Amino acid sequence: MSKTATTLFDKVWDRHVIRKIEDGPDVLFIDRHFIHEVTSPVAFLGLETRGLNVMFPEKTFATADHNTPTINQHLPVEDPLSANQLKALERNSAKYGISHWGLGNPKNGIVHVVGPENGITLPGMTIVCGDSHTSTHGAFGAIAFGIGTSEVEMVLSSQCIMQQKPKKMRISVNGKLGKGIVPKDVVLYIISKLTAAGATIPGPRTRHPTADHARAAGAAAANQGRAGHRARCGAAADDMEG
Repeated sequence: MSKTATTLFDKVWDRHVIRKIEDGPDVLFIDRHFIHEVTSPVAFLGLETRGLNVMFPEKTFATADHNTPTINQHLPVEDPLSANQLKALERNSAKYGISHWGLGNPKNGIVHVVGPENGITLPGMTIVCGDSHTSTHGAFGAIAFGIGTSEVEMVLSSQCIMQQKPKKMRISVNGKLGKGIVPKDVVLYIISKLTAAGATIPGPRTRHPTADHARAAGAAAANQGRAGHRARCGAAADDMEG
């Protein structure tokens, strides 16, 4: 057993590496893959064109999300493009044996929320989705990030993704939050110090300009509760982590 200290991120990442490519990315196994109606149709078309199947349909979960009305979900979706995408998700899920939570399904919801709600998101997992806010799952001790449509196809067909292991940044938030201060206020303060791209590109106020994975630490961060952790991890998609 190695005596070298490692972070939770390193432990989870390294346990999921299938293969290391010299001077290239890691081949990373994915535990959970969430899909929705916008970024999946072209990926499924790619599978069909190449004659491929979904390798582990039980590890993929589909929910209607982006094109769904908030109310009156029992009525037909008026926008033709939205309706076609929703139908394509239902059709592709049925074809490949993927769990599908469409309109009216009790489990239907926001694609980066249904995982924690239904006990699908667990600590120590790798999780991807064609949605930038996938980083929200990081609040539960998982490595989670958004991917593009071609990568959605890659994960569907192989349950793996080729990804360069990111560098890391620790952000300590110490002390006790004042009255009325919420986790998003902390995120905005961090952005004011590092800029909105502080963890991804070099900048005059960035001490660790090449970091891609940022993790908040310290008493104030730890005491924000699970909802606070979700808010902070989800905000990473819009702000510094990209």
